[in-house]
Amino acid sequence: MIVRAAALSLLAWILGFAWFAVFLPQPLDGRATDAIVVLTGGAGRIDRGIALMEAGASRRMLISGVDRAVRPSELALQYKASDKLFTCCITLGREAIDTRSNAIETARWLERRDYATVRLVTTDWHMRRAALELRQALPDRVTLVYDAVPSRPTLPVLTREYNKYLLRRAAALIGI
Repeated sequence: MIVRAAALSLLAWILGFAWFAVFLPQPLDGRATDAIVVLTGGAGRIDRGIALMEAGASRRMLISGVDRAVRPSELALQYKASDKLFTCCITLGREAIDTRSNAIETARWLERRDYATVRLVTTDWHMRRAALELRQALPDRVTLVYDAVPSRPTLPVLTREYNKYLLRRAAALIGI
């Protein structure tokens, strides 16, 4: 009985992992949203957010998880964006240190604004867990759309992220 349960659990994990790894979230089209939230930590994320802002896909953007020592002008220079864009329209969130605190920081930022639609920008392999965390922190009235930055994740990255995702799903089920 125990061997069967273990085998069934392993099979479920393998099938779930295959779904997780093969069907990674994709980039979204250029449709407009009220705000964009970019989670730091992966290549191409901030580039994607700035490109969307410059294309007029949103009027405001939060970059969550920015180091306290980084200044807006430094980011503008690094990402070849105008200082004016950072001054008027981009907020640097400096409170978050992980995905869960990204969600809390984002929810607090959104509480001060009356946005109905938010575009989440993060790496494809990170999107599911980030969206889960954000969905838990946001009020139901906010529509969250996913805009994944394509990457080439390694098997260890996918395995680690899938396990984190499963743990957060389980924690969410019991209210943690």
